[in-house]
Amino acid sequence: MKNVHRLLLLALFLLVTTTLTGCLYPQNELAKNQIPNEKQLEMVQTAVLEYRDETNGLMPIKTKSSDVALYEKYLIDFSMLKEHQLLSEIPGTAFENGGVYQYTIITPEEDPRVKLIDLRIAEKLREVNVKLDIYRSKNLYPPFGEQVGTDIYTVNYEKLGFKTEQYVVSPYSKTNLPIIMNTDGELFVDYRIDLQLALTEYEHRFKEGDDIRPILEDHYPFVPVYSLPYTIKNGEPVFLSQ
Repeated sequence: MKNVHRLLLLALFLLVTTTLTGCLYPQNELAKNQIPNEKQLEMVQTAVLEYRDETNGLMPIKTKSSDVALYEKYLIDFSMLKEHQLLSEIPGTAFENGGVYQYTIITPEEDPRVKLIDLRIAEKLREVNVKLDIYRSKNLYPPFGEQVGTDIYTVNYEKLGFKTEQYVVSPYSKTNLPIIMNTDGELFVDYRIDLQLALTEYEHRFKEGDDIRPILEDHYPFVPVYSLPYTIKNGEPVFLSQ
């Protein structure tokens, strides 16, 4: 009887171990797709430049309407790069291959540079926006919180039914970035924390009135997606509308 009991325990242990291994492996694989890979970025950058040379200046991008936000205008179409045999496979970090990033091109006319959009930011904004849409269907005005700039406000999360303040994890500093809103109820990410760190760490020649977001584009693999324009005033980042 004892032997039977031990065999049952052993069988149960093996079953649990196998189940956990099967669950953990995909998570480990998924984790790889959540970390920016410099080699993959360089590989796509090279492919984009070769595509441009082969097509007399064209870019391998998805067709977008003219009113698309700045950093989402030139999303890379990997099928074009594969058709020209410039890429053998889509990077594992790309959304198209199960990753959490979209690959985009900035300054395509002057100096095409491949950068990343962290889609977890979009997902968090979507989560807040779902409740915001429900609120707007019943209320005339958006749930404004504190005013932080000209026609720019924080979000009153209590009115939306959240128990805690919502935020976006910065792809630059990994700090929690506030979500802000304009008078039309559109949501954006407040990148002032990251901009201040970059202005302190890197040399620049920005003056008041300049859009200072390029300092993030120039020194990091990410673009400040869902952002408003910022400038510099007394050495600190402020909304350009101020």
